[in-house]
Amino acid sequence: MMNRVEAAANTNNQLFIPYIVAGDPTIEVTIDLARVLEESGAHILELGVPYSDPLADGPVIQAAANRSLQEGTSLQTVIDTVRQIRAAGIRIPIVLFCYVNPILKYGLHDAVKAASEAGVDGWLVPDLPYEENDEMKKTCNEYGNVLISLVAPTSNERVKRIAKEAQGFLYCVSSLGVTGVREEFDHRLDTFITAASESSSVPLAVGFGVSKREHVARLHTQGYGAVVGSRIVKEIEKYETMLRDPNQRSKALLQIKTFVQSLVSS
Repeated sequence: MMNRVEAAANTNNQLFIPYIVAGDPTIEVTIDLARVLEESGAHILELGVPYSDPLADGPVIQAAANRSLQEGTSLQTVIDTVRQIRAAGIRIPIVLFCYVNPILKYGLHDAVKAASEAGVDGWLVPDLPYEENDEMKKTCNEYGNVLISLVAPTSNERVKRIAKEAQGFLYCVSSLGVTGVREEFDHRLDTFITAASESSSVPLAVGFGVSKREHVARLHTQGYGAVVGSRIVKEIEKYETMLRDPNQRSKALLQIKTFVQSLVSS
Protein backbone atom coordinates (compact mmCIF):
# COMPACT_ATOMS: atom_id res chain seq x y z
CA MET A 1 0.00 0.00 0.00
CA MET A 2 1.30 3.47 -0.87
CA ASN A 3 2.38 5.62 2.05
CA ARG A 4 0.76 9.11 2.35
CA VAL A 5 4.02 10.91 1.47
CA GLU A 6 4.43 8.77 -1.65
CA ALA A 7 0.79 9.33 -2.63
CA ALA A 8 1.14 13.13 -2.26
CA ALA A 9 4.46 13.21 -4.13
CA ASN A 10 3.16 11.07 -6.98
CA THR A 11 -0.07 13.00 -7.52
CA ASN A 12 1.31 16.56 -7.38
CA ASN A 13 4.02 17.68 -9.79
CA GLN A 14 4.12 21.06 -8.04
CA LEU A 15 4.74 19.92 -4.49
CA PHE A 16 4.62 22.54 -1.77
CA ILE A 17 6.26 21.42 1.49
CA PRO A 18 6.35 23.89 4.38
CA TYR A 19 8.61 23.35 7.40
CA ILE A 20 7.86 24.45 10.96
CA VAL A 21 9.47 23.63 14.31
CA ALA A 22 7.16 21.66 16.61
CA GLY A 23 6.49 23.59 19.83
CA ASP A 24 7.33 27.01 18.36
CA PRO A 25 6.01 28.98 20.09
CA THR A 26 3.76 26.33 21.77
CA ILE A 27 2.41 22.86 21.02
CA GLU A 28 -1.15 24.22 20.85
CA VAL A 29 -0.07 26.69 18.16
CA THR A 30 1.74 23.92 16.23
CA ILE A 31 -1.56 22.02 15.91
CA ASP A 32 -3.29 25.18 14.65
CA LEU A 33 -0.44 25.84 12.20
CA ALA A 34 -0.69 22.31 10.81
CA ARG A 35 -4.34 23.00 9.96
CA VAL A 36 -3.52 26.41 8.48
CA LEU A 37 -0.78 24.93 6.28
CA GLU A 38 -3.05 22.11 5.10
CA GLU A 39 -5.77 24.66 4.25
CA SER A 40 -3.16 26.83 2.45
CA GLY A 41 -2.49 24.08 -0.08
CA ALA A 42 0.54 22.32 1.43
CA HIS A 43 0.94 18.75 0.20
CA ILE A 44 3.34 17.51 2.90
CA LEU A 45 4.29 19.02 6.26
CA GLU A 46 7.88 18.87 7.50
CA LEU A 47 7.74 19.04 11.27
CA GLY A 48 11.05 19.86 12.92
CA VAL A 49 12.05 18.18 16.17
CA PRO A 50 13.99 20.86 18.11
CA TYR A 51 17.60 20.02 18.85
CA SER A 52 20.27 21.96 20.73
CA ASP A 53 23.03 21.47 18.14
CA PRO A 54 21.35 21.68 14.73
CA LEU A 55 24.19 21.47 12.17
CA ALA A 56 22.01 22.06 9.10
CA ASP A 57 19.96 24.95 10.50
CA GLY A 58 20.58 28.65 10.10
CA PRO A 59 19.87 31.32 12.75
CA VAL A 60 16.10 31.61 12.12
CA ILE A 61 15.42 27.91 12.69
CA GLN A 62 17.96 27.70 15.53
CA ALA A 63 16.07 30.49 17.32
CA ALA A 64 12.78 28.66 16.77
CA ALA A 65 14.31 25.42 18.12
CA ASN A 66 15.49 27.30 21.21
CA ARG A 67 12.01 28.74 21.80
CA SER A 68 10.59 25.24 21.51
CA LEU A 69 13.21 23.66 23.79
CA GLN A 70 12.43 26.32 26.40
CA GLU A 71 8.85 25.03 26.28
CA GLY A 72 10.23 21.57 27.13
CA THR A 73 9.64 20.01 23.69
CA SER A 74 11.24 16.61 23.13
CA LEU A 75 10.88 13.88 20.50
CA GLN A 76 8.19 12.33 22.72
CA THR A 77 6.33 15.67 22.84
CA VAL A 78 6.47 15.89 19.03
CA ILE A 79 5.12 12.35 18.62
CA ASP A 80 2.28 13.22 21.03
CA THR A 81 1.64 16.41 19.04
CA VAL A 82 1.26 14.44 15.81
CA ARG A 83 -1.30 12.25 17.60
CA GLN A 84 -3.22 15.42 18.53
CA ILE A 85 -2.94 16.74 14.96
CA ARG A 86 -4.49 13.50 13.67
CA ALA A 87 -7.18 13.56 16.38
CA ALA A 88 -8.09 17.07 15.15
CA GLY A 89 -8.84 15.58 11.71
CA ILE A 90 -5.76 17.02 9.98
CA ARG A 91 -4.71 14.54 7.30
CA ILE A 92 -1.67 16.18 5.65
CA PRO A 93 1.29 13.74 5.35
CA ILE A 94 3.85 14.50 8.08
CA VAL A 95 7.61 14.02 7.80
CA LEU A 96 9.62 14.48 10.99
CA PHE A 97 12.83 16.45 10.41
CA CYS A 98 14.92 15.08 13.25
CA TYR A 99 18.63 14.87 14.05
CA VAL A 100 20.01 11.43 14.83
CA ASN A 101 20.77 11.98 18.55
CA PRO A 102 17.16 12.33 19.77
CA ILE A 103 16.29 9.17 17.78
CA LEU A 104 19.12 7.15 19.32
CA LYS A 105 18.31 8.48 22.79
CA TYR A 106 14.68 7.36 22.38
CA GLY A 107 15.70 4.09 20.72
CA LEU A 108 15.56 3.90 16.93
CA HIS A 109 13.01 1.09 16.68
CA ASP A 110 10.81 2.48 19.46
CA ALA A 111 10.91 6.01 18.01
CA VAL A 112 9.83 4.95 14.51
CA LYS A 113 7.14 2.60 15.88
CA ALA A 114 5.69 5.23 18.25
CA ALA A 115 5.77 7.94 15.58
CA SER A 116 4.11 5.72 13.01
CA GLU A 117 1.35 4.77 15.46
CA ALA A 118 0.81 8.48 16.19
CA GLY A 119 0.35 9.27 12.49
CA VAL A 120 3.83 10.16 11.19
CA ASP A 121 4.43 9.19 7.54
CA GLY A 122 8.17 9.70 7.11
CA TRP A 123 11.48 10.85 8.56
CA LEU A 124 14.28 13.11 7.35
CA VAL A 125 17.51 12.80 9.36
CA PRO A 126 19.96 15.46 8.08
CA ASP A 127 23.02 14.19 9.96
CA LEU A 128 22.56 10.50 9.12
CA PRO A 129 24.92 9.69 6.21
CA TYR A 130 23.48 7.69 3.31
CA GLU A 131 26.13 5.02 3.94
CA GLU A 132 24.81 4.48 7.48
CA ASN A 133 21.05 4.67 6.92
CA ASP A 134 20.23 0.98 6.39
CA GLU A 135 18.78 0.29 9.83
CA MET A 136 16.75 3.52 9.87
CA LYS A 137 15.38 2.87 6.39
CA LYS A 138 14.52 -0.75 7.17
CA THR A 139 12.73 0.23 10.39
CA CYS A 140 10.82 3.06 8.67
CA ASN A 141 9.65 0.69 5.95
CA GLU A 142 8.66 -1.92 8.53
CA TYR A 143 6.20 0.60 9.99
CA GLY A 144 4.94 1.98 6.68
CA ASN A 145 7.09 5.12 6.82
CA VAL A 146 9.53 6.47 4.22
CA LEU A 147 13.04 7.75 4.90
CA ILE A 148 13.59 10.93 2.89
CA SER A 149 17.07 11.32 1.38
CA LEU A 150 18.98 14.59 1.12
CA VAL A 151 21.38 15.38 -1.73
CA ALA A 152 23.54 18.47 -1.96
CA PRO A 153 25.64 20.01 -4.75
CA THR A 154 28.66 18.58 -2.91
CA SER A 155 27.32 15.00 -3.02
CA ASN A 156 29.06 14.54 -6.41
CA GLU A 157 29.24 10.90 -7.47
CA ARG A 158 27.03 9.88 -4.51
CA VAL A 159 24.06 11.75 -6.05
CA LYS A 160 23.24 8.90 -8.44
CA ARG A 161 23.33 6.24 -5.74
CA ILE A 162 21.29 8.29 -3.26
CA ALA A 163 18.76 9.33 -5.93
CA LYS A 164 18.29 5.79 -7.18
CA GLU A 165 17.31 4.55 -3.70
CA ALA A 166 15.27 7.58 -2.63
CA GLN A 167 11.81 7.13 -1.13
CA GLY A 168 8.83 9.49 -1.14
CA PHE A 169 10.62 12.46 -2.65
CA LEU A 170 14.28 13.39 -3.06
CA TYR A 171 15.19 16.49 -1.05
CA CYS A 172 17.71 18.56 -3.04
CA VAL A 173 19.65 21.14 -1.06
CA SER A 174 19.74 24.27 -3.20
CA SER A 175 22.90 25.75 -1.77
CA LEU A 176 25.95 25.09 0.35
CA GLY A 177 25.76 25.81 4.06
CA VAL A 178 22.82 25.94 6.43
CA THR A 179 19.12 26.67 5.98
CA GLY A 180 18.08 30.30 5.66
CA VAL A 181 16.40 32.96 3.56
CA ARG A 182 18.29 33.71 0.37
CA GLU A 183 17.68 36.14 -2.47
CA GLU A 184 18.97 33.94 -5.29
CA PHE A 185 19.76 30.28 -5.91
CA ASP A 186 23.29 28.97 -6.36
CA HIS A 187 24.20 29.23 -10.07
CA ARG A 188 25.02 25.51 -10.16
CA LEU A 189 21.51 24.51 -9.06
CA ASP A 190 20.10 23.59 -12.49
CA THR A 191 23.01 21.31 -13.39
CA PHE A 192 22.84 19.61 -10.01
CA ILE A 193 19.06 19.07 -10.06
CA THR A 194 19.11 17.77 -13.63
CA ALA A 195 21.76 15.20 -12.65
CA ALA A 196 19.72 14.17 -9.60
CA SER A 197 16.44 13.90 -11.53
CA GLU A 198 18.03 11.67 -14.18
CA SER A 199 18.81 9.06 -11.51
CA SER A 200 15.80 9.49 -9.25
CA SER A 201 12.74 7.26 -9.39
CA VAL A 202 10.81 9.67 -7.11
CA PRO A 203 9.85 13.36 -7.52
CA LEU A 204 12.34 16.05 -6.47
CA ALA A 205 11.79 18.87 -3.99
CA VAL A 206 14.24 21.71 -3.49
CA GLY A 207 14.88 23.37 -0.13
CA PHE A 208 17.36 25.52 1.85
CA GLY A 209 16.97 29.12 0.74
CA VAL A 210 13.58 28.86 -1.01
CA SER A 211 12.04 32.01 0.42
CA LYS A 212 9.80 33.87 -2.04
CA ARG A 213 7.04 33.36 -4.56
CA GLU A 214 9.45 33.71 -7.50
CA HIS A 215 11.57 30.83 -6.15
CA VAL A 216 8.52 28.58 -5.70
CA ALA A 217 7.15 29.51 -9.14
CA ARG A 218 10.49 28.80 -10.83
CA LEU A 219 10.77 25.36 -9.23
CA HIS A 220 7.14 24.49 -9.97
CA THR A 221 7.57 25.55 -13.61
CA GLN A 222 10.49 23.13 -13.85
CA GLY A 223 8.34 20.35 -12.36
CA TYR A 224 10.07 20.28 -8.97
CA GLY A 225 8.64 20.65 -5.49
CA ALA A 226 9.49 23.54 -3.16
CA VAL A 227 10.35 23.25 0.53
CA VAL A 228 9.94 26.54 2.42
CA GLY A 229 11.22 26.62 5.99
CA SER A 230 13.08 29.65 7.33
CA ARG A 231 10.78 32.17 5.66
CA ILE A 232 7.67 30.64 7.25
CA VAL A 233 9.41 30.22 10.62
CA LYS A 234 10.37 33.91 10.43
CA GLU A 235 6.70 34.77 9.98
CA ILE A 236 5.79 32.67 13.03
CA GLU A 237 8.46 34.51 15.04
CA LYS A 238 7.03 37.84 13.88
CA TYR A 239 3.62 36.95 15.35
CA GLU A 240 4.92 35.08 18.42
CA THR A 241 3.27 37.35 21.00
CA MET A 242 -0.11 37.20 19.25
CA LEU A 243 0.15 33.43 18.77
CA ARG A 244 0.73 32.96 22.50
CA ASP A 245 -2.36 35.03 23.31
CA PRO A 246 -5.57 32.95 22.86
CA ASN A 247 -7.53 36.15 22.12
CA GLN A 248 -5.16 37.25 19.34
CA ARG A 249 -4.17 33.84 17.94
CA SER A 250 -6.80 33.53 15.22
CA LYS A 251 -5.78 36.94 13.85
CA ALA A 252 -2.11 35.91 13.76
CA LEU A 253 -2.96 32.56 12.12
CA LEU A 254 -4.89 34.39 9.42
CA GLN A 255 -1.88 36.63 8.71
CA ILE A 256 0.39 33.58 8.43
CA LYS A 257 -2.14 31.80 6.20
CA THR A 258 -2.32 34.82 3.88
CA PHE A 259 1.48 34.92 3.69
CA VAL A 260 1.80 31.18 2.96
CA GLN A 261 -0.88 31.38 0.26
CA SER A 262 1.02 34.27 -1.35
CA LEU A 263 4.05 31.97 -1.76
CA VAL A 264 2.13 29.50 -3.90
CA SER A 265 -0.28 31.78 -5.77
CA SER A 266 0.70 32.08 -9.41
